[in-house]
Amino acid sequence: MRFVVVRSSAAGCEPNCPEWISAEGAIETGTPAKLNRILKTLGRRQLPIIVNSPGGSVEAALQLGRIIRRNKLDIAVGVTKFSGCQPGVKDCRANDGKGAAYFGIAYDGRAMCNSACPLMFAGGVRRVVGNWAYLGVHQITTTYRRQQIYYRTTYRIVGGRKKVISTKVISRTDVGSYKTYEMSRGLERKLSAYLKEMGVGQGVLEKMRATPASDIRQIALDDMMATKLATSRDTFDLLTSASLCMLDKPAANCRLIPANAKPANVELAKAVPSLQAEVPPPQPAKAPPATPFQGAVGNGAPEMRFFVVRGSNPLCNPDCPEWISAEGAITGQTPQKLRQLLAILGNRRLPVVISSQGGDLFGALIAGRIIRERKLDVAVGRTDFVGCDPTSPFCLASDGAYAGLGIDTGVECDTPCALMLSGGTRRLVGPQARLSMYPMGQNQIVKAYLEEMAIDPGLFAAIAQRTVERRLEPDLMKKIGLTTGPQSVDALTGASICKSSPKPDNCRPVAEAATGKPAKL
Repeated sequence: MRFVVVRSSAAGCEPNCPEWISAEGAIETGTPAKLNRILKTLGRRQLPIIVNSPGGSVEAALQLGRIIRRNKLDIAVGVTKFSGCQPGVKDCRANDGKGAAYFGIAYDGRAMCNSACPLMFAGGVRRVVGNWAYLGVHQITTTYRRQQIYYRTTYRIVGGRKKVISTKVISRTDVGSYKTYEMSRGLERKLSAYLKEMGVGQGVLEKMRATPASDIRQIALDDMMATKLATSRDTFDLLTSASLCMLDKPAANCRLIPANAKPANVELAKAVPSLQAEVPPPQPAKAPPATPFQGAVGNGAPEMRFFVVRGSNPLCNPDCPEWISAEGAITGQTPQKLRQLLAILGNRRLPVVISSQGGDLFGALIAGRIIRERKLDVAVGRTDFVGCDPTSPFCLASDGAYAGLGIDTGVECDTPCALMLSGGTRRLVGPQARLSMYPMGQNQIVKAYLEEMAIDPGLFAAIAQRTVERRLEPDLMKKIGLTTGPQSVDALTGASICKSSPKPDNCRPVAEAATGKPAKL
């Protein structure tokens, strides 16, 4: 598990934004010491913890819970999607001059707190899980290691009797180990006392005992409320929403940063602990675990970019389709980039061919509304560029467009991408494409958006009980109105569409393309 202090990157929250401690990864023996270090740098500041963990050491989890309670911290189950600098990346300068080392947005979709993590979670003063995060428990697995220990004992004869002078361990040899999959009575008493200390009901311990170590049992929100493991039905928004800093009395985790803030660095942190943005201490190199922990979705993915593309299939000449290629992670800047491109296109309405593994929820909602405002069609697919890669500085558009082919084989469009797709006038997902959704939080906002886009609320019922991403079947997508037909991306980019009558709006003859001024894309 690593800990970093994160400042909200939500649009419009500056200069006073909420901050929190992101805690992601497995709980290990050294994890409590890491949390103590970061709390020491924060001085008297009390930041909530947003945790995402598959579990780990029970003893370390108990220590973490007591540290959290001693420092009177709140906790929520969630993941942090970082923008700019990513944790673990050395010499990143992207956030210099912004007054904080890390920026991001918290989500509860795909978030987990399993195994030993609920013991850590129990230490929070306010404890929230929400509808879309997963909190699960099971029996405790204990590993016992056997060792053969060799001693050297020194004697001396005193008064005719042998007297031991010293005994030293000279070697230890492992002679095997074994595991037990049921908690001992001693451990059960220890956990019972801990939960009582934290004000949590014994029902949690009963569910741990009743669930085999090979399984995991999700605790329903109603049960968490009944056992007081959760203190309210709120989500992470209770602790991270930008609106917390807009109140007459801002929340304790809000921090005002002047516009002329200096870059966050170690020297500033040492001089002014209350303004500290956490700088991770150097860690010794470690071999990666056999099953690496999956962090927040989208971290490190290339940001979404938009290009105007002209079909390169020779069968379409002289009249070829054009479209907007939209590929990459959706960020807070995505709507602005889309508006800029559409401003260049003027009154032309080109369909959007989108491929994205997700990203920023609010960026997707705004981009979807822009698409609906301009009455654009959208299809899940990607563009295979012909000739050169438009991301290269040496690849130039010809007559305002790059040459390419639209395909949908193996293309993914995950939750925020599906919301962006929802804004299309026609919404197409072919049989070779994959559209997936998972619970994403912000229920009321998303429901209002889908209602605005005429998407049936049955979409929520289809994914509400899932804790992992779910691929939506074509029949379901059509039934709830997420797609408008069974066609694929070819219906918008195929070579033959410009031979139909009337011609689609995105067809443009070569002659017109040759005489028109190149768009500055």
